[in-house]
Amino acid sequence: MTLGPLMVDIVGLELSDEEHDILQHPLVGGIILFSRNYESPEQVAALTASIRALRDPHLIISVDHEGGRVQRFRTGFTRLPPVGEIGKHYKQHPKQTLKNTEIAGWLMAAELRAIGVDFSFAPVLDLDYGVSEIIGDRSFHRDPEAVASMAYAYIQGMKRAWMPAVGKHFPGHGAVEVDSHLGLPIDSRHFEDILPADILPFKRLCQTELAGIMPAHIIYEQCDSLPAGFSPYWIKEILRDRLGFQGAILSDDLSMEGAAVMGNSLARAQAALSAGCDMVLVCNKPESVVQVIDGLKLVDDPVRHLRLIRLHGRHGSPRDQLFASQQWKQAVQMVSRYLPDSELELDLA
Repeated sequence: MTLGPLMVDIVGLELSDEEHDILQHPLVGGIILFSRNYESPEQVAALTASIRALRDPHLIISVDHEGGRVQRFRTGFTRLPPVGEIGKHYKQHPKQTLKNTEIAGWLMAAELRAIGVDFSFAPVLDLDYGVSEIIGDRSFHRDPEAVASMAYAYIQGMKRAWMPAVGKHFPGHGAVEVDSHLGLPIDSRHFEDILPADILPFKRLCQTELAGIMPAHIIYEQCDSLPAGFSPYWIKEILRDRLGFQGAILSDDLSMEGAAVMGNSLARAQAALSAGCDMVLVCNKPESVVQVIDGLKLVDDPVRHLRLIRLHGRHGSPRDQLFASQQWKQAVQMVSRYLPDSELELDLA
């Protein structure tokens, strides 16, 4: 059975009968987990096992687990710092910062792989211009060279834990103030200004390091009239043709306000897929999942399936074996040095 182009969510801690049926629909290819789906490591491991048993190849299982404000699983997992806290030390101590960044990437990935999650939507490749509250310390740095270098190190850590990397939010979310979860941001810069800045980390990493990329729900009005995630210009002309990206392109959550300009859930899904996305996220509105499944018309695409199958993680270590290792103990000690005094969790897709 091929992997379909829809990534959906579920309501609770285990699959309902209806969700069991939805996840076996041929249009579905993945699932994203949220904090509401987590009670304990044992519970979520049982949940992922039940999801993996539904189909062959198994559905892609994902989560947002960057650290800091965006960490879906908390009790029973290491508290991860926002990567921006690590990035603060890059200019003064670049070599040590890159080493610690790689360790942080490994720790995040290893703990998730141990409970059956294929990947986290990470790393964030946006630049921290100091204007976007939704990005902020989720970004490694303001300098695009620093972001590219730190993201490369982070991905090497993920690779050591056998987790593919999915970078976001192409071509860059950091220069706009509006949160695309709540509204439609407009970026008025010209392409010539974005290319050597926000796009640079994507350009450096997209051909060899990134298995997937998530476009932003942002209109770059000097370049195109459509939000990037629905734009053939950004997805096909720039990301595919100009930058040469051959991996999977996954939309941001279609329930976000930044996607509302494209119509209802079915229209949003169709537009994103027609623009070149390989998979679209339909989250937080169960009725929308049914609407899209009932109405979406799509021809099977073997190339899309091959791109998506590469998002499967491999070789996760059992939790008891992971926690007994010196590597894990040293990694936990290292990241604890970067933890801020307090933080708020962001309820993001």
